[in-house]
Amino acid sequence: MHIVDRRLNPGGKSLENRQRFLRRAKALVQRAVYESSQKRDIQDILKGGEISIPLDGTEEPRFHRGPEGLKEHILPGNKDFIEGDILPRPEGGGGRPQAGGDGTGEDAFRFILTRDEFLDLFLDDLELPDLAKRRLMSADQINPVRSGYSVTGSPANLAINRTMRLAMMRRVALHRPKPETVAKLIEEAEECEDEKRRAQLEAEIKMLESKVRRIPYIDPIDIRYRRFENEPKPVAQAVMFCLMDVSGSMSEHMKDLAKRFYMLLYIFLTRQYRRVEIVFIRHTDVAEEVDEETFFRSPATGGTQVSSALETMRQIVHDRFPPSDWNIYAAQASDGDNAYSDNATTAALMTGAILPVCQYFAYLEVGESRSVAISSGSAIWSLYERLQAGWPVLSMRRVNDRSQIYPVFHDLFQRRAAETRS
Repeated sequence: MHIVDRRLNPGGKSLENRQRFLRRAKALVQRAVYESSQKRDIQDILKGGEISIPLDGTEEPRFHRGPEGLKEHILPGNKDFIEGDILPRPEGGGGRPQAGGDGTGEDAFRFILTRDEFLDLFLDDLELPDLAKRRLMSADQINPVRSGYSVTGSPANLAINRTMRLAMMRRVALHRPKPETVAKLIEEAEECEDEKRRAQLEAEIKMLESKVRRIPYIDPIDIRYRRFENEPKPVAQAVMFCLMDVSGSMSEHMKDLAKRFYMLLYIFLTRQYRRVEIVFIRHTDVAEEVDEETFFRSPATGGTQVSSALETMRQIVHDRFPPSDWNIYAAQASDGDNAYSDNATTAALMTGAILPVCQYFAYLEVGESRSVAISSGSAIWSLYERLQAGWPVLSMRRVNDRSQIYPVFHDLFQRRAAETRS
């Protein structure tokens, strides 16, 4: 989002002061968007709408000249108060003037954001971590690269240095007289008193001037233009695996939290990236790859075996997404329940097949809203907590309320410097 200040720059306000105001205004708008998104339904996130920011955030700080030095003022006294008394607050309040009529005032600045403006602010500082692997592919992204010089082209691509160099080489090769040489001969002829010598000098000057006219300073054959060729631009390919537990232990509230998280992830990926594939996998005691509609809306139930989803992901990576060419990401949502006999298989798949090929693996554990805190002893959480020490690409978060979804999502995918993520 770009906030443009079109007001004239009055006296007493520095450029840095106004830039600080624009940064503060953008931060207030972005915070209002975050708060608004927490109150919306999934289908409403893609829409714009009205947001409000405090009026105090729209005030621009001002510089003014203070008193020079120390000055003493004598003020008139009063009959009601002495030193140390507390002055009562005037009726009607102070500070910002109230609106006329009923005495109520405006305490917020409201405006409408379009869908694109809302999403730009909503996703402003999010990114996929470590998006690095690039390869040439049949993409529509073309990168113009320098490819020598040509004798024809656009004036905007004129290679001035190369043109002047070629012109100088041609003038030197053809012995074009220098202006200083001609000027020196003219001066000598004017001062010469010998008629015969003067005639020789004038003839030589005439011959040199004729040669100067025949050999121009810059000739069309000297002109060169920078030449460009279009080459396919290497693009970063990424695939995001969305693994969701839909077993019987997942209540409707838990599934709602997981779907809200994945909806945010889906919006983020489709809005910010052009070359990101999304693979939806849901599992009970068996896993299956499904389409978007089935993933978000189709009901399912059964036991829980997390390894089934990981095995399905491993097989899809092997068949369709070679790790040498693709940046591989995964986001798993679960209540933390898993069959006891499946924990060893899950750990083996994570350390042997999943985490080694992933750029980033985000695990979200969901709980009931009535819980004060999610149990710290869930099977998956305990297992992943042990794995996390050796695999910094694994990040873990917990939520048990709708209002926690966006802060956790933002924390998992916020833009940050290259560092160890936990």
